[in-house]
Amino acid sequence: MVAILVLGVAGPGWPDGARWWVKGAGAVLVLGGTVVFVSATRALGSGLTPFPRPADAADLVETGPYAVVRHPIYAGGILFFTGVSLALSLAALVATGVLALVWALKAQVEERFLRAENPRYDAYCERTRFRLIPFVY
Repeated sequence: MVAILVLGVAGPGWPDGARWWVKGAGAVLVLGGTVVFVSATRALGSGLTPFPRPADAADLVETGPYAVVRHPIYAGGILFFTGVSLALSLAALVATGVLALVWALKAQVEERFLRAENPRYDAYCERTRFRLIPFVY
């Protein structure tokens, strides 16, 4: 995440002709990503942890943004950093792609833990088919 910011500031900016609309799109994505991230962390509550293994007292959350995608915190973060990258530079956008890949892999690891620890998780996955991006992945 720090690399995205450093590359965004140190990397070359967008061409002048694309600058205004790219930055505008970036601002919209930053706002949308923030909304998704905050609503997902609030829905998760005390179950929030930075580690792939779920917190011991965590219950399966299936409402709010978790009814749309299974990992909305990552989805919100990807939207946010994509927006930051669009506002700053192409180099930051490449780093955001790497971060998205890392979070997608982390989501797969989390799901293995969730399946092992929560018997309702498979049914939740059937209802909520997409991990990060609705109708895509």
